Amino acid sequence: MATAETRKSVSAGSPTDQPRHLSRSSGARLSAPLARKRRRAAVLFLLPACTMFCIYVIYPILSSIVLSLYNWDGMSDKVFVGLANYNELFHTDTFYVALKNNVLWLVLFLLAPPIGLAFALYLNQSVMGMRLIKSLFFSPFVLSGVVVGLVFSWFYDPAFGLLKLIIGHGIPVLGDEHYATFGVIAAALWPQIPFCMLLYLTNLTSINPEIIEAGRMEGASGWALLWHVVLPQLRPATFLSVVLTIIGALRSFDLIAVMTGGGPFDSSTVLAYFMYDQAIKYFRFGYSAAIAVVLFLIMLVFIVYQLRRLLHNDR
Repeated sequence: MATAETRKSVSAGSPTDQPRHLSRSSGARLSAPLARKRRRAAVLFLLPACTMFCIYVIYPILSSIVLSLYNWDGMSDKVFVGLANYNELFHTDTFYVALKNNVLWLVLFLLAPPIGLAFALYLNQSVMGMRLIKSLFFSPFVLSGVVVGLVFSWFYDPAFGLLKLIIGHGIPVLGDEHYATFGVIAAALWPQIPFCMLLYLTNLTSINPEIIEAGRMEGASGWALLWHVVLPQLRPATFLSVVLTIIGALRSFDLIAVMTGGGPFDSSTVLAYFMYDQAIKYFRFGYSAAIAVVLFLIMLVFIVYQLRRLLHNDR
């Protein structure tokens, strides 16, 4: 008899277990609508941004890919030509000159992050008048590309430019096919270095000083402290500066348009300016779209590589 009652009580559960079970089931019933509301709120908050991203990023990319398969002058009907635009592009000498110049831009433009880091380390000091020095270093970044192009065009002018006064005689930098690209890249580095400097300077001010002191107590100093303690904490700034510098180098356009117009003899043209030239001057929008697709794929390779590297380092 006692055994049967004991079994009933065990099967029914003790009085203390029943409220717990009921509270869990009621909590689960209450949490399900709350989770659905939270998911719905998250979707509603993300929907405007995703809509704008699809309209202004995804749709132009897809439309450019589709347009590159057509021959179109902007007024008459589109004519489907398949991969003929790409075939013509890969057999054009100007394309390889522009691609070579883009590679040159990329290599020399990557000097901006380390130089910006050096300036940021110098400016990250508590010295009298440092705010004025910071503003002087940062001032080139706030200038527009057109202003920078005009300033350096006057600087390189072989008749009255400052370069002539420095070296004693005039050099037609922008008129020589061997020097034009280097002259434009030097002008582009002038505002790009302060941009990288600002990224590093912002991250330097957020570094925990206790970590620096711990590294010094362990015997690290100079280059060892910079390499093993400071730079690992600056990895997000390094990622941003490298990626944005790569994008800036590959989409360089404004300074070339202002300073050289792609000349002399297309020697300083890049893919972005070549694309503009074919679309605006010659009304070859399909051919221009093919150039844009190639440029986008090149950018995508570099960006994906940097993202994978960042994720690998974080792991």
